[in-house]
Amino acid sequence: MNPILAFLSTLFSKQSIPQKKMTVDSVYNIKINALNGNPINLSDYKGKYILFVNVASKCGFTPQYKELQKLYETYQDKLQIIGVPCNQFGGQEPGDAKAIESFCEVNYGVTFLITQKVDVKGKNQHPLYTWLTQKINNGKIDSSVKWNFQKYLVNPEGHLVDYYLSTTGPLSSKITNHLK
Repeated sequence: MNPILAFLSTLFSKQSIPQKKMTVDSVYNIKINALNGNPINLSDYKGKYILFVNVASKCGFTPQYKELQKLYETYQDKLQIIGVPCNQFGGQEPGDAKAIESFCEVNYGVTFLITQKVDVKGKNQHPLYTWLTQKINNGKIDSSVKWNFQKYLVNPEGHLVDYYLSTTGPLSSKITNHLK
């Protein structure tokens, strides 16, 4: 299927999202590893906004890496960006950790944090995305990840602020207004 048609069909599809109450009470208690395999302690970012973005290297939205890096450089005193590679949308992140790291550094000069590759939806959904997408866990809103480069903003107290579809650029005022 054409990637654009696949993206549009996921945007407009109605699917029930099974709710699963997690045993963690805070985003800061979720375990996820960095691209190099080392554990990331999300509680290190208490007091900062965190922007989680499911990323892919072969997507039409991949140039958003450049804007994500600019956003990070501009607001890094109050913002941590965490890129979360995922290969669930059109097979657009097929590489291993070394390939992903090299691609991000060479093509976009990425210095923000990148995690291991995970599933952001489905039966193997990573707990981070279970928390981000389910109101029963995040206390704010239910959502589903529609495509690569969907963004979730968490405030300095660890509460979900909102999510933004792939078409919302990282430098959009919808995001930056929270950081000013």
